[in-house]
Amino acid sequence: MHTPSELAILTAQPAPCSGGCCQHAVEGATPATVPEATRGARFRIPSMDCPVEEGEIRRALDAVPGIRALRFELAQRQLTIDADERVLAAALSAIRAAGFDATPAVEGAEPAARATWLAEGWPRLVAALLLAIGAEALGYFAPAGRVWQVAGMSLGVAAIALAGLGTFRKGWSALRQGRLNINALMSVAVTGAFLIGQWPEAAMVMALYAIAELIEARAVDRARNAIAGLMSLAPAEAEVQASDGSWRTVAAAEVLVGARVRVGPGQRMPLDGVVVAGTSSVDQSPLTGESLPVEKVAGDAVFAGTINLSGGLEFTCTAGADDSLLARIIHAVEAAQSTRAPMQGFIDRFARIYTPAVFVISSAVALFAPLLLGWGWTQALYKALVLLVIACPCALVISTPVTIVSGLAAAARRGILIKGGRFLEEARRLRAVALDKTGTVTEGKPRLVHWEALSNSDPIAVGASLAARSDHPVSQAIAAGLPDHGLAVEGFVAEPGRGVRGTIEGHDYVLGKHSLIHDMGLCDAALEARLAEHEAQGRTVTLLASEHAVLALFAVADTIKSGAAAAVTALRAQGVEVVMLSGDNTTTARAIATQAGITNVRGDLMPEDKLCAVQALQAEYGATAMVGDGINDAPALAAADVGFAMGGVGTDIAMEAADIVIMTDELHKLADTLALSRRTYAVLWQNIALALGVKGVFLVLALFGSATMWMAVFADMGASLLVVANGLRMLRPARDVTATAFP
Repeated sequence: MHTPSELAILTAQPAPCSGGCCQHAVEGATPATVPEATRGARFRIPSMDCPVEEGEIRRALDAVPGIRALRFELAQRQLTIDADERVLAAALSAIRAAGFDATPAVEGAEPAARATWLAEGWPRLVAALLLAIGAEALGYFAPAGRVWQVAGMSLGVAAIALAGLGTFRKGWSALRQGRLNINALMSVAVTGAFLIGQWPEAAMVMALYAIAELIEARAVDRARNAIAGLMSLAPAEAEVQASDGSWRTVAAAEVLVGARVRVGPGQRMPLDGVVVAGTSSVDQSPLTGESLPVEKVAGDAVFAGTINLSGGLEFTCTAGADDSLLARIIHAVEAAQSTRAPMQGFIDRFARIYTPAVFVISSAVALFAPLLLGWGWTQALYKALVLLVIACPCALVISTPVTIVSGLAAAARRGILIKGGRFLEEARRLRAVALDKTGTVTEGKPRLVHWEALSNSDPIAVGASLAARSDHPVSQAIAAGLPDHGLAVEGFVAEPGRGVRGTIEGHDYVLGKHSLIHDMGLCDAALEARLAEHEAQGRTVTLLASEHAVLALFAVADTIKSGAAAAVTALRAQGVEVVMLSGDNTTTARAIATQAGITNVRGDLMPEDKLCAVQALQAEYGATAMVGDGINDAPALAAADVGFAMGGVGTDIAMEAADIVIMTDELHKLADTLALSRRTYAVLWQNIALALGVKGVFLVLALFGSATMWMAVFADMGASLLVVANGLRMLRPARDVTATAFP
């Protein structure tokens, strides 16, 4: 039972719930996703390693009325329960009655450090193994006699007690509830073997099983640690400027938004911020997967966990430690681990049929083999017990979450944030990808790409000076692309949507759109033809004119991203149709699409038009992805089978609406994601084949050969270790797939 102090801790610590596989069990209600704002008490359950244990705890809590919501976090071995204090007491008792230790998880505590050799229980298990070996030795070599028999049995009992008390406790709880999990099967098998005189083997089987289970838990932790390791990227302390101007080292969690932070060369950024002093190269690969360092100057954003390489930087903190980009990535990936992939649902349904079926077969062997095959009753019972051990579906059930978590971690390392195993699986089914133009295929920043003088004078100084006075993005692009002459402008007037006017050195000038110059009567056929050439290339043309003539032409364009064409080629190589959707006019959209190698283009689209376009693509091609970065893309992102947000410049709305976020804005990572999805799916089926194949071989050996209980343990735990190791292959660095696919 719980203590009053435990309850005080539990009821005093609200824990935010981030969705995932939260479910509630209020008076038999159907499980449902828990909203973001759900609060509750958090328990740490050290032995909750995989969905098998999660299912057992869920069933134990089904009998506790009044629980509003549950949220399982297998990566942290934690469970959040939303319930009143009285119900929490009953829930804690139910968890412990099911054979699991549960302790309050203190809010704000550091993640538990890796358990030591002693804390993991290795000395106890090694002692159990030595006792089991002693029991085996006495069974083989000791002379006949009751004294030696009792000594051997005593060693066997001691070995089973050291290694298997937890297994028996959980097994008894499962049997009382009519469930056939691995603990129930092992408990029955070991007890039966002991009762029919196979006590040395019963002791050895239990010791080997406990050791193999601990090895499996450590292997599974490798996948979890791949994501938990993200938490160590940001340093725990930051150097902050105090009110008196001095610099002090404080905990990063205590730094307030707006504080000035200093980072030296070679140090990691402790928080997100905007540079206010200094220049440096920053390695953002731990966070975004970018291969090259990024130059940072005043006004540029920096992110917690990235590495300052060359010069000292000072920045203003823009987000607290719990709200940094790194913290949001960790939160999203943790939430993604809680979602159930489609394959996991299939495996769970299969396991519910598979285990009872093998139990029926083993019972039939025990009851009918002596009558039909002439076996001895002891021999038949022994083979039935071997079948029980082999029957456990642990390897099958654990194969999916380990592979999915490894895939999510592999994606995060490449700057691809996938919000759930379902989307990691679904990406392989995509047959069409709709790309927004601005900020997705293009840089999203207009640049001066061409200018020319149309008179004998030198109009560039005039054009640059007028453009510098305007805050319009096109004018700013012109000013940024020309030398700064700084001529004085008098009588400056802006005509919204048309251009600007001003007087420089006593002469009046106009810098404006084609329509403004046309209204002034200064356009001729030659100029119109020249404008048409630029507009056909998707450029926005601005003209500089005096009262009597057009003096210069400035062409501004949103340039295509480097690598966009290669990314489109990589998608096509994977059998995906690529379509561009844009709110710009069709002519401009086609010009950009041509540069990217896209032939299917749709322009002049409002947000609702993009939504309709995605739905049309779904009807024509099947599973369709939408890739965008703006508010106007959010409806289409939400409607697509898989929504991708370009995270580097993407709006918060687009990132929230999307299922996958490309942190670096690199288009080629779309093809990376599809290849990773296909690789993950292949590994999932490999694991299913491994788990069923190994068990199938040993089932046949048990029925028709000479399989022993030792072999049964190796069949069960060996298959589990095989699928875990195979799933962990997803963590290996993969090649870039702009030219090739994931191995």
